Amino acid sequence: MIKRRIACLQIDIQFGDVTANLQEVAKQFNHLDADVDTVVLPEFWPMGYSLDRLAEVVEYDMLTPIKTLAKQYNVDIIAGSVPTKRDGKFYNSLPVITREGEVVFWYDKVHLFRLMDEENFLAEGKECGVFTLSGVTSAAVICYDIRFPEWIKTQMLEDVDLLYVVAEWPKQRLDHWRALLIARAIENQVYVVACNRVGSDPNNTFAGHSMVIDPWGQVISEADDQTGILTATIDLAEVKQIRRQIPVYEDRRPDLYRLK
Repeated sequence: MIKRRIACLQIDIQFGDVTANLQEVAKQFNHLDADVDTVVLPEFWPMGYSLDRLAEVVEYDMLTPIKTLAKQYNVDIIAGSVPTKRDGKFYNSLPVITREGEVVFWYDKVHLFRLMDEENFLAEGKECGVFTLSGVTSAAVICYDIRFPEWIKTQMLEDVDLLYVVAEWPKQRLDHWRALLIARAIENQVYVVACNRVGSDPNNTFAGHSMVIDPWGQVISEADDQTGILTATIDLAEVKQIRRQIPVYEDRRPDLYRLK
């Protein structure tokens, strides 16, 4: 059996204040259980949706302190998402950091959320979010991506056992958050670990309710709408067991699926 102890840091992100947000993340690490294997942060944790400050924020060294925390606490980190800049364009990018403090993978958010003006500030990602971390084939997506089941399925076909979701999901669509995450777990027979933020910014109030869901669609653990750490243990052997019980992947008919 391959078991993992996962912790989601559900924090209140201070709007545009990188220093305060780094301090909050470090503070939450002090409260981790000693047996945690992987820590997950929310989307855009360094600055929230202060997108007009991207050029300023991207100049901060946000990852060195996180890499130090990975080594100090001996944990892998799904480091939420941070702004990056390449070829004159800004991206909403998710870094994967090993317990040795190495960044081993990046995922750029593919689906930009127009209701929060992302398309006016950010470029779309173009690559899959599949990676291996501590021997587990995993994938990661960012917030709005979960509304696109064909995108999630594209990645799950790479024999993924564990899907990470990082988000700033608004409170008014909390029912969608829960329903979509549970559906993604059931239809892909995969563990889903989803870390959302809490609190408010000038335009939105956020839902919290970070969740860990098993491949049967059962919610193992769920947070409320307050700052805190959601911790759960997952047994990845259940993925193969459930896929044998209902062989969805074997029964697919991609020859009939017409997606354009």
